[in-house]
Order: sequence, then structure tokens, then C-alpha cells
Amino acid sequence: MAGQERRTAGTSGGVRRRTAVSGLAAVLIAPAVSGCGRPAAPRAADPSPDAEARIRRTLARRAAAVLARDERAYLDALAPGAQDLRTAERRAFRDLAEVPLGAWEYRITDIARSGARATVHADLRYRLTGHDSAPVATPRLLELGERAGRWYVTADRPAEGGAPQLWQQGTVRAERGARALVLGVGQEDATLRALAAAADRAVPAVTDAWPDSWARKTVLLVPGSAAAMAALLGGPADGYRGIAAVTTGQAGRAGAAPAAPADRIVVNPEAYGSLTGFGRQVVLTHETTHVATRTATSAATPTWLSEGFADWVAYRRTGRAASRIAPELQRAVRRGELPAGLPSDDDFAFGGDADRLARAYEGAWLACELIAERWGERRLTDFYRAVGGQERREGAVARAARDVLATSADGLTARWRAYARRRLG
Repeated sequence: MAGQERRTAGTSGGVRRRTAVSGLAAVLIAPAVSGCGRPAAPRAADPSPDAEARIRRTLARRAAAVLARDERAYLDALAPGAQDLRTAERRAFRDLAEVPLGAWEYRITDIARSGARATVHADLRYRLTGHDSAPVATPRLLELGERAGRWYVTADRPAEGGAPQLWQQGTVRAERGARALVLGVGQEDATLRALAAAADRAVPAVTDAWPDSWARKTVLLVPGSAAAMAALLGGPADGYRGIAAVTTGQAGRAGAAPAAPADRIVVNPEAYGSLTGFGRQVVLTHETTHVATRTATSAATPTWLSEGFADWVAYRRTGRAASRIAPELQRAVRRGELPAGLPSDDDFAFGGDADRLARAYEGAWLACELIAERWGERRLTDFYRAVGGQERREGAVARAARDVLATSADGLTARWRAYARRRLG
């Protein structure tokens, strides 16, 4: 299941964030074994078992043409005479020109034929050279038609659970940093360069705080608008209006061997552009933290820990005063309304009370700040890893608090409340 980390532009130069869960990542399914048989004689419809092998070859040729940057071969896989389709596909092929593809293939999961027509469900798996150690997969629905014994693509669109890709929104421009790859549509070169520079700064800041091995590289996607961002993520446009960035990727599993999911940081150019330079750096460092900690984060990890840790890394060593990082929580403390416990997952619900959401993030940051100050930064990362390594959410924090911090969940909460009064009262 994919995780989405949403960060929203706040007021007074602050930043507000939210984490949600979405099924954006496709499940990778092994390809079915194609049948073998003698080629059928050319006819109006190909009923032989070899039809599926022909369909597979058509999609294999299409994939090979993308990797070879062979426009003629790519268009040759399209239905002859379908001029509108060819025009659209030619444009889409050229929009891919600057995307550094190291792999592109269709993993077919189902083929349904009816006469000279076929509908194919497949996972499009692609990998970006120099950045992805494992492919990204997105479900596609392709339609093909047969003519004189050969099958041609007549349509290619997202399947259920999928979404359009960045290059289907316009010509992609690529900006390469030392550690980041920024792919943008409809953006000025200067904007992409600035994003690459900020993303480059985020990587060593995260590496300094997170001792585990990770790729130490990031990929940023910058669509042309908030609405285009929503389309990439398969959600309603209104849901992403004020969100500065979203991190997507395959979450880890408790007890599983470390994986190497291909995370993407999707930037909303409108909300991100409204932030100060400091706020922009906080956003990208926070997002990069999610990339680095992905395999240590599981269903057992509460939202307050994943979001609080990411904010702790983002604000670490910035010299920012607690009153400026946690203004809403400070107001609550001074009103005598300090929460009785650490933020619940429901406190992070987006679209509800904005002040409650801000207090949730601020309280989560403060909890991680407390652990780092009271027990040390190494214990904080050990605690994070220990919580994520539990088999289930229930009791995960309590067991990690006992094993790593030599305290109880109630003890941690009590210390957090006292710390909030001391820092913000």
C-alpha cells in the first residue's frame, strides 16, 4: 500500500502537513506464460492461441521503441489510419524525451479477446536511470485491434487504481542536481534548478540525522498546477489546493527484509511557491526524511511518530525557536488546554479543524524533540526503528518505549506533557 505524505502551506510563514494512505502503488504481478503454437493464417480475426503471443509481441515492440527512442517503431505499433491517435501518441512520445529511462515494460496480467479486438490489463513498469533501484509500477488498460494477423494498439489509459503519468501532461523538462532529479511540466528552468538545489541540500541533512543506509537520492515531479498534481495522484483537485508536496512510495513491512521502493516527491507549484525560502527547505527536508525512513516505517508506526520525526529532522539544527515551530500548541498550553495524550491518527485528518491539525504536527515534532534531548538522537532513531519493526500497531509504542527508552507509554506521555509546559508555557 502506498503512503502519501501531504504538506500544506500554512499561515505566518509556517507549514502544515498531513499523512494519508492511498492505493496509488500498483501491485507487481508476475506475467502469465504465453502460449505457443503455429502462426495462424492471416484473417479478419485471429482466434488461435497464438493471438495472445502476437499481442505480447506488439506490446514488447512498443516498450522497446520507448527505450530505444525510436519514434517510427513506436508509431508502427499503433493502428494504421488512426490519425488522431497517432498525433496524440507522437506528442506523448516526444514529451518523454528528457526522462532518463533505464527500463520500460508491460507486465501483462490479463488478456480478454473478442474477435478482432482485445483488452489487456498490464502493469507498466519503468525505472529512472541513476535513481531507481527498483521499478515503479502503474496499472494500465490497453485496447488492441487485429488486422491481417497483426495486433495494433488502439488505446492506452490508466486502469482502475492508476493515474496519468507526468509526461502525459506535457513536455517534461529534466534538471539534474548532485543528488536529485527534478522532472517538471510547464515550469521555468530557474524554478527546476532551485528545486534541485533545495533537494540536494535536504539529502545530507537527512543522512546526518538518519544513520541507516538509504539511496541518498530523490526524484521530484513538478506538474503545471495543483489540478495537474491531483490528476497525477488520482484525487480530487480541491483536496490538493493548499498542499505543498506529497511523497508516494511503497511502505515497509514489519519484519521484512529492507526493500528499495521508488519514492516520488510530487510538488504542488502553487502552494510550494507561496512558502518562504525557509519553509520550502523544511518541506523538502521533511519529504526526503520519508524517503529515507520508508523501509523502517510500517503499519505499526503511528502517524505522530512518522510525521514528528520528519519534522524533527527538517527543523534540526536550524536554530528555530520552539515557539515559532509550534505556535498553535503554545497557544493551547497557555490557555491550559494541553492535550492529555500524544496526537492520534484522527488528529491528522485533513480537511477538518486546521488548528487541530497544526497542533497535531507540532505535538508530534515536540515528542521527537523530547526523545532526542532526553535520551539522545541515536535512541530516537532506535525507537523509530523499533516501533516500525513491530508486527501490529497495538502496543508497538509501549514495547519500543520499554525496550529502547526504559520507560512506559504512559511515562513517555507524561514527560511529553511536562516538556510542552517547559518549552511552550
